[in-house]
Amino acid sequence: MKIYVTRHGQTDYNAAKLMQGQIDIPLNEKGKSQARAVGEKLAGVKFDKVFASTLGRAVTTASLISGVPEDEVVKDERIIEAAFGDFEGVGYFKVSIPMFLYWGFPEIFPCPKKNGVEDIPSMVSRINSFLSELEKQNYENVLLVCHGGIIRVIRGYLEDSKKGFIWRPRPKNCEVFVYESVDGKHKLVEDIK
Repeated sequence: MKIYVTRHGQTDYNAAKLMQGQIDIPLNEKGKSQARAVGEKLAGVKFDKVFASTLGRAVTTASLISGVPEDEVVKDERIIEAAFGDFEGVGYFKVSIPMFLYWGFPEIFPCPKKNGVEDIPSMVSRINSFLSELEKQNYENVLLVCHGGIIRVIRGYLEDSKKGFIWRPRPKNCEVFVYESVDGKHKLVEDIK
């Protein structure tokens, strides 16, 4: 099975450098263009299943890339972005110092849970559940459209990171990581930017 993992296209919050988290912000025109461009690059791929987080920016991106109508995209809450709690809608450089340090270096700094921020173990748990189910399916090509934070955990699972995540480099809007998956073993075979 080939697993195509991508981040949604740009939103106005991305452009303004605001923390989105689970706020449902739609794609802007640049984001729609980015998704269409990826769709053109992947035009020769027939996806057996198209998954997206439940947020509109991911669903729209999935539809524009795959050509599958939005109502036929399989929406799964397990691949939604991390909850940023009190920091959703706040500028990247205006969040509290604990949040700034945690989101930049989660392997070193603790999660500011008292502000409603989701911690890494919670993200790892839901991704392990989603991907272990996916591995049991007999698909040839699968598209997963989700978010910058959760992709870091997906990459950790697929690349067998002991920490459970690969935090850097940060995935770009509509960057596609392509994994070859055979018998529970995964290999990154392409990074489409």
